[in-house]
Parts: sequence; structure tokens; C-alpha cells
Amino acid sequence: MPKPAIVVVDDSPVVLHQLKHDLQRKYSDRFRILEVISCQQAINQLQQMNVHNEPVAALLADAQMPEMQGSDFLQVARALYPKAKRILLATYEDNRATIQAINTSLIDYYIMKPWEPPEIHLYPALDDLLEDWLAFYETSLTQLRLVGHRWSPQMHEIGDFLARNGIPYQWLYIENSSEANQVLAQLGLSQRNLPVVVCPDGSYLIKPSLVQLAEKIHLKTHAEQPFYDLIIIGSGPAGLAAGVYGASEGLHTLLIEQEAPGGQAGTSSRIENYLGFPTGLSGSDLACRAVIQAKRFGAEIVTPQKATKVRLDGQYRCVELSDGTELRCHVLVLACGVSYRRLDVQGIGRLTGKGVYYGGSITEAMACIDEDVYIVGGANSAGQAAIYFAKYARHVIMLVRADSLAKDMSRYLIDQIDSTNNIEVKTSIRVIAVQGKQHLESITIVNDITQEEQTLPATALFIYIGAEPHTNWLRGVVQVDEKGFIPTGSDLVHEGQVPKGWLLNREPFHLETSISGIFAVGDVRHGSVKRVASSVGEGSMAVMFIHRYLDNSALRT
Repeated sequence: MPKPAIVVVDDSPVVLHQLKHDLQRKYSDRFRILEVISCQQAINQLQQMNVHNEPVAALLADAQMPEMQGSDFLQVARALYPKAKRILLATYEDNRATIQAINTSLIDYYIMKPWEPPEIHLYPALDDLLEDWLAFYETSLTQLRLVGHRWSPQMHEIGDFLARNGIPYQWLYIENSSEANQVLAQLGLSQRNLPVVVCPDGSYLIKPSLVQLAEKIHLKTHAEQPFYDLIIIGSGPAGLAAGVYGASEGLHTLLIEQEAPGGQAGTSSRIENYLGFPTGLSGSDLACRAVIQAKRFGAEIVTPQKATKVRLDGQYRCVELSDGTELRCHVLVLACGVSYRRLDVQGIGRLTGKGVYYGGSITEAMACIDEDVYIVGGANSAGQAAIYFAKYARHVIMLVRADSLAKDMSRYLIDQIDSTNNIEVKTSIRVIAVQGKQHLESITIVNDITQEEQTLPATALFIYIGAEPHTNWLRGVVQVDEKGFIPTGSDLVHEGQVPKGWLLNREPFHLETSISGIFAVGDVRHGSVKRVASSVGEGSMAVMFIHRYLDNSALRT
């Protein structure tokens, strides 16, 4: 197979040759650089390459060309190579068109012309984009196959775990895939063995636990040492930020993750208001970049491991895991995050994982091609999911309890939803029941204004409502509020009195819990701002107070 291609399209021969020269100088060892002087010629070439299954990593197109706009060309090219990175070559005069292309998800990035010197204005951006593409491409060549029933909760759990850990895989549903049945026959298995995970080397796992699966795909499932300077529970944006800053500043750091890096933010299909990423990025992309960064500084990350108990032993904080292991540290950071609140309606318990899902849109989107999808919720997570599903589903219906999206959703998302033809928003609506035998078949909704009830056919219901903190296992150790969130810093001091059991002659640091040396950051913290940027800020800020704690307690190793 030939090297993956980087295709450059510009109607100016001078610009085209210069860009090809700069790209060859940097990337010719891994990629073919193809120059094309017109959009139609480029489309013809891509069609031929697609027929011969030739990989394309990136497409760079001039914003203004006589026969076709660069963004229009990239939209056509996306149908041929949906995974290729799409980059617009723009000038300052093209600013409005570039922003429009970003808003309509036509491009992944833009590069300003002129790009001299390329070491500053061209290569850094392309390095990130190409590394992202290569990570997908190289692993997809030897991807796992997941064989099972579409409506199996364990099938969904495994697929979600693989997707959120950045492991490409192929769904093979028994209901509609002849290949699924062929694979079972080749392995000498039957449908009683489902779900089955088939590895590229021919080995397979039958009904694996997540720990068994993690070990099979070579994730780190156990800590290397019994003691650390800093242990972080959870690896969402706040936990990963604490891990990056803690490890980079010399603390022996361990992150313990129950499911997958990224936390709830990791399930977001597109985060577009995070500073420094004008074209947006997915939650999984953000998590992947942060994991690489934390590991580069020496932090360890173990997954899937669940922290089940915290106890104090003098100056040490001890964490017990679900496998019985106990780890000790000087400082503990609680970044255990939140999960979507469960919808308490008739019939929903037995259909969860069988057409009813909490988050997890990325793993299910391809299964909903040309189907109707219902989304419950009216905040940003629901809006991001609706836009993502609209790329695959026939019709996306948002069921919103409030009378307007404006109460809980960012304006940019509302505008995108309004401009997406196959998204419908129903306000003042609640789901009051779900029905189905083997899987979801219908839902019953009520209009809170008219009190009219409707039962609608449905096979996919995704729920994004509220947040519940993961703190039940901490009750009796650190103070929590009536909703289970963890107060920190000045929220613990009332009328000049520090919390009961506080043993130090100072007030708790900002982000420090009712137990000295235990900090809480991100969505799990009482009063936190539920935004990715603020979680990252809290995670990084906590490390400053951790250093103060270690210095004041004379715990430096």
C-alpha cells in the first residue's frame, strides 16, 4: 500500500509549488505530497484514489478559487475521505468565510497565508492534525472486531469502553451482519457466547470484563508502586490537568480511572468554546492529548480501576481499590466527576443499554443511520449530541423540559441546531414512560403546558439530564453537601469556625476538603463551574496548593 497522501489544492502555481516544497521537506518520509491546481481535478484524483483504497491523511485547499470555494471542495472531499483532516488556506480577507466553514464543521483547521516561516506557522498545526490521523489509521489497520447483539447492554458497555479509550473497533451485529455469523463459525462459537471480542492476531475473549479487556489491549491496570506523592481519583479534564502539572513539577503522580480518560467531557462529540481551539475538538481528542502529555511528564494512569475506600493513616492518605489493592500517598486529589442523572420513569430500568442510553453518543451513532433518535435534555451536552447524531440519523428529536433552549445551552450550539434541517426541538416536554420487550420500541411523552400525552415509536433514546457526583463512597471521610458535592476552602469555614475534626492551625486552602491533604477539583466540587476550561484551571491550580501543603507539613521526599 502506498504512503498516505497529503493533497494540496491551489490555483496559484507559485503558491502550490512553495507549499509542496515545504511539506516535502518535513513530511516526505511518511507521506506522499500531491499538488493539484483545480478543485475538479482534485475531486477526480480523489475518486480514483478511493477506488484503489489509497489512504489520504490531509487535504489543504485555498479558500478562494475561481471554479469552487475551498470550503465547498473540502465538503465534497469529506464524502470520499471522511477521516482525512480538512485544512483551509486562508488570508485575512477570507476571515468571514473561514469562520462560516468552522461553524458548519466543514474544516478541521485553517492556516493563514503566507505561512513563512513554516516552522512556526505551518508545521506545528499540521503535526497535531497528522498525529491524530496516524493514531486512527495505524490502529484501524489492525482493529478489533466486536461481535454481538445490537441490544446487548454488555455489547454497548464494551464498545463504549473501547471508543473512550481510543481503541478503534468494528461493530458486527448478529441481527444484520453475515460477517458476524461467519466469524462465530470460524471460531467454533455460538450465539450463547456473545458478546465476543476478536483480536487482530485471531485470539478472542468471550463476555470479557472491562479489566480482562483492558489487559488484552495492553492498558495499564495496576499501579507500579505502593506509594506516591500524589494520587488523583478520576481522569476527566480536572484530574488530567492535575496529573500534568503535578508530574511536570516533580511529584510522583498516579491517576486512577474507573472507566476511561476524559470523564463526562470525554463523551462530548465536539467542544467548540474551549480557548485556543477555534475549530473545536472532541472530548476524546482532548483526553487523548492530555493523557500523552501527562505520561510524557512521568505520570502513571491505571484503568479501569475503581477506588472504593479512603482512610487516613497519620500523615498518609490511603486509597483502597476494587481489586483489594491499597495505595498510599502524601496528597490525594478527588476528581471523580459526575454522571448523568438517571431518568426515573416507568419501564426504563430493564431497557437501559437496550435502546436507552446515558450519554455515549459516539459509540452508538453509526448504529442509528437512517433512524429516528430521541435526546432528552437541554444543556450543552444534549446539544452537542444532537448535532453529532444529525450526521447519521434520519431525524433527531430533542425533548426539552424547559420552555426554551436558551435557559441552559450556549448560543453557538442553539444557532447550529437551528440551522440543522434534521433536528427538531420540542420544548415543555417530559418522557413519562418507555416501552419494549427485547429492546426499546416506543416512548410516552407529555406536554407540560397542554397536558397532552403521546406514545411515539422509538428505538434510540439518549439521556443528558443533570449531574450526580460520584461521592457515595466518600461519605464519612470528607464533608459533602446535601447533593453529594464536596465543599472546599472558604465554603468549609462558617462564622470563623473550621470544619469539625480539622487539626491544623490554618484554614483549609482553596480546593482543600474538610480533611487536610485531600483536595477536590472539577465537577465533583461544590460550587464549581461546569465547564471544561474551569475544570482544567482547578486541576492545575490545585497543584500550587499541594506544594504549599507539602512544604507546611514537611512531607517533601
